[in-house]
Amino acid sequence: MNEYSEWFNKALKDLDTAKYNINGKRLDAGAFFLQQSAEKALKATILKKSKELIKTHDLVALAKKANASQDIIDKCKKLSPAYGYTRYPDIPKPEELDDKINELLSIAEDIIKWVKKNL
Repeated sequence: MNEYSEWFNKALKDLDTAKYNINGKRLDAGAFFLQQSAEKALKATILKKSKELIKTHDLVALAKKANASQDIIDKCKKLSPAYGYTRYPDIPKPEELDDKINELLSIAEDIIKWVKKNL
């Protein structure tokens, strides 16, 4: 198996982990793994195209490097902050995370679908 496929498979596993945590009402963990799934999927695309592994958690930067559509970049803007507020207590978590978690799930799934089409 090539390296980009390994990254994409890990992205799919992280998406499953996110769904498991969301169903268990562990929304912080769910949001974190949603962000991670998108990050690893985008890294898979970049690895395939340029053989370069970019070490960042910034989904917008990764989407731009992957030549993603503006729609995907806009979705990355909404999902990218989840990395910070789910990991660090000094970054305020959105109070409406309960209301937004399904939107974040949909965004992560859309990013993964885009990556799958572009691998």
